[in-house]
Amino acid sequence: MPFLCLKDMSQKLVFLFLFFYVVVSTPPEDPINCSSQNTSCTITNSYGIFPDRSTCQASEVLYPTNEAELVSMVASASKNKRKMKVATRFCHSIPKLVCPEGQEGVLISTKYLNKVLKIDLEARTMTVESGVTLKQIINEASNAGLALPYAPYWWGLTIGGLMGTGAHGSTLWGKGSSVHDYVVELRIVRPSGPEEDEYATVLTLNEYNEDFNAAKVSLGVLGVISQITLKLEPLFKRSITYLTKDDSDLGDKAAAFGHEHEFADITWYPSQHKAVYRVDDRVPINTSGNGLYDFIPFRPTSSIELALIRSAEDLQETTSDANGKCLFAKTTTATLITTAYGLTNNGAFFTGYPVIGFHNRLQSSGTCLDSLKDGKFTACAWDSRIKGEFFHQTTFSIGLSFVKDFIQDVQKLVQLEPKGMCGIEQYNGILMRYVKASSAYLGKQEDAIDFDITYYRNKDPMSPRLYEDIIEEIEQLGIFKYGGIPHWGKNRNLAFQGVINKYKSAGKFLMVKEVYDPQGLFSSEWTDQMLGLKEGVTILKDGCALEGLCICSQDSHCNPNKGYFCKPGKVFKEAKVCTHQ
Repeated sequence: MPFLCLKDMSQKLVFLFLFFYVVVSTPPEDPINCSSQNTSCTITNSYGIFPDRSTCQASEVLYPTNEAELVSMVASASKNKRKMKVATRFCHSIPKLVCPEGQEGVLISTKYLNKVLKIDLEARTMTVESGVTLKQIINEASNAGLALPYAPYWWGLTIGGLMGTGAHGSTLWGKGSSVHDYVVELRIVRPSGPEEDEYATVLTLNEYNEDFNAAKVSLGVLGVISQITLKLEPLFKRSITYLTKDDSDLGDKAAAFGHEHEFADITWYPSQHKAVYRVDDRVPINTSGNGLYDFIPFRPTSSIELALIRSAEDLQETTSDANGKCLFAKTTTATLITTAYGLTNNGAFFTGYPVIGFHNRLQSSGTCLDSLKDGKFTACAWDSRIKGEFFHQTTFSIGLSFVKDFIQDVQKLVQLEPKGMCGIEQYNGILMRYVKASSAYLGKQEDAIDFDITYYRNKDPMSPRLYEDIIEEIEQLGIFKYGGIPHWGKNRNLAFQGVINKYKSAGKFLMVKEVYDPQGLFSSEWTDQMLGLKEGVTILKDGCALEGLCICSQDSHCNPNKGYFCKPGKVFKEAKVCTHQ
């Protein structure tokens, strides 16, 4: 295909992707598959595969519908010393947190623990079961005139899952953006011996219990959270304006911007030298406006368009077409900026800034999860059943005092390789969200900016990416040079190398873990590796660095047959990256 044709096709395809929107879609596939009667099961995540490309096995899956059934299930497994893991409805975590150890393990799904149990208007609290989705919480709270102030932008998460991995929105105000810091009470079912309540114990934890700080971000290793009580606020309105600026002073502005606006974030396009600042604050409740946020990449999209886009991206990688990638990235960015990323002033049309509306209509989205169907198959862009997006995600939080230096190091890389970041910008650049230090033992350790980077992943694990070394160096810059804390629910294996040493209260967490589950029934090889209890979080084998299973230390960890060798970084010389020669 001539280069001109590829450029034309890329530009047309991105417009198809951004504007094909219907009100119906096919719901995601259940991440759990069983041979018959909920036995001989496998589980994966919503992307269809874990970082090491494995699929986890379990002997059976259990679906409790209330706390009493959950207690009975945990007790039975505890009595028989069977490994357990909690599975959520959508399983969006990238690492293998959900995998029980061995084929005889048991999966406990919170799919039907999906009820809002109580809303206390006077206390402004909501009590829910752990399988309730963020979308449910937002809707039910707003119906009662209340709001969860901060939340992730993607509503296809369960409250138990997002608590377990420390998921968050963006703010440095109040208690910060981590949802678990707005939990005031929870109930957890943990295994126990026969001397303690028939092999299972239900504990109620709140801020008066020291163990509460362990349970708020637990990685699922303490037991099964059955109920959660959230502290809410009266429903309010927000005003949002996106400002596009040159990124030359981003390092100087980034830390301060989070203090200036309550819901601030920044989307950074390094190769284009652009930064889009989200100016987002509360306004009086009587301010006119009924805006809606329906983020374009989270809308249902035709599987045909997704397949065409993926084919174009594969071709760009195969032919080392950096120019095509950069054109695609610029077109995507320009279209998203022009369409306000999916903001509308009235739920239908974007007519200009500011967009003003109620908090519940602006804080989160994910319409590709809608469960209705028609004759045309549409889906979330990353649905593993179709030829669509297949990507890695690298996400880490860097303390505010180091943010400027990190940003300037990335900018130095861009100067050396001006096209090296176009692949990231095809996935909407680097999302910078603000997070605050948390009291949770495995929560954020200091006020920081969370850098969220999504990028192309090849279906062939031995196939290097275009500018492989640039993204690897950014990953190692953030996590190792600047001590970034990786998001528990994202990242490739190498990000978790020595991660537990970054948490000052890790010892306290491990002591609680030993008390709550002394037999390790909710632990697995992977969680033990993350928590520093076992070696092996990285895997050394041919090509391991290409998939982030290791940091290369020899050429075979890259792919010398395709011209990729293990070399020092360009800016961070201590980095070891797969470089094309």
